[in-house]
Amino acid sequence: MGKDTSILIIYTGGTIGMIRNKKTNAYEPFDLDHLYSHIPVLKEFNFHLGHYCFSPLIDSSDMNPAFWMELAQVIFDNYESYDGFVVLHGTDTMSYSASILSFMLENLNKPVIFTGSQLPLSLIRSDGRENFINAVEMAAAEIDETPIVPEVAICFENKLFRGNRTTKYNAEDFDAFLSGNYPPLAEVGIKIRYNHNYIRKPNFKKLKISKNLCNAVAVLKLFPGMARSVVHATLNIPGLKAVILETFGSGNAPTEQWFLEELDSAIKKNIIIYSVTQCKEGAVELGLYNASYGMGEIGVISGYDITTEAAIAKMMYLLGSDMTIEMIKKKLQLSLRGELTVE
Repeated sequence: MGKDTSILIIYTGGTIGMIRNKKTNAYEPFDLDHLYSHIPVLKEFNFHLGHYCFSPLIDSSDMNPAFWMELAQVIFDNYESYDGFVVLHGTDTMSYSASILSFMLENLNKPVIFTGSQLPLSLIRSDGRENFINAVEMAAAEIDETPIVPEVAICFENKLFRGNRTTKYNAEDFDAFLSGNYPPLAEVGIKIRYNHNYIRKPNFKKLKISKNLCNAVAVLKLFPGMARSVVHATLNIPGLKAVILETFGSGNAPTEQWFLEELDSAIKKNIIIYSVTQCKEGAVELGLYNASYGMGEIGVISGYDITTEAAIAKMMYLLGSDMTIEMIKKKLQLSLRGELTVE
């Protein structure tokens, strides 16, 4: 790494890029042209730091397929000019964006590191500076001129996680993200310790982007005492193509006959039902208990240990392809970008 290393900083919006205007006392986005004045230590890397700023900036709560397509296109257009990418993003939906980008960027062989902060950069105790510095260093890290982390990841609070394995689980602590079913790709101490066995290997193929996303997807979270009318209404949304079914434990659900009848009716109308667990750790195993056996029999698809965020992203990606429903069902049970573990 050195002066020949180029990293593109992509600013989408979010808390990390906010500084307090001394005249108005209000928070406003900082100017990336003056990045070194906000984080002077970045000069010590001696990298070339390019930047791209979305206009207008977007609050992470407003993330949508159109924006993800634009973000993927920015990376694609600049792919040959930079060694890695750092995406500054609001924390609330960062796991969703990192997940969808992992599917949209096929044959990714360079780091795309998402980061953000819980406190604005202008505050003394901001976590943004450390997150930013770590993300830049990880985006530039290489061995024998090959990137160490050639995948979409999230850098936060001294850890690097595979993006499509994460969930934001804390709104107040700096340690805001959890990867319950997959170890960190790297941990930051005196040195950055990369867990090479858990990082995806580059395939050195040409980058492709998939920009056809289908958001005809619903999430149905089960809870005790759920009314049939709620399940029926969700499964009969006009134009619906798939449902992410958040089940209990290892994939369990009510065993009442009406519940299976509603699912079966939807499946017969070619609506895909994808079962994920509500637990932050663990996996769906349809048929392990009687409370999930019936769903497997009627054609509910197991998501194994995939997160809800990654399940939504994967479904949008697959539904936007030209695959048949049967092919989509098969792909849902395979690891495409390291998003789930199939034993």
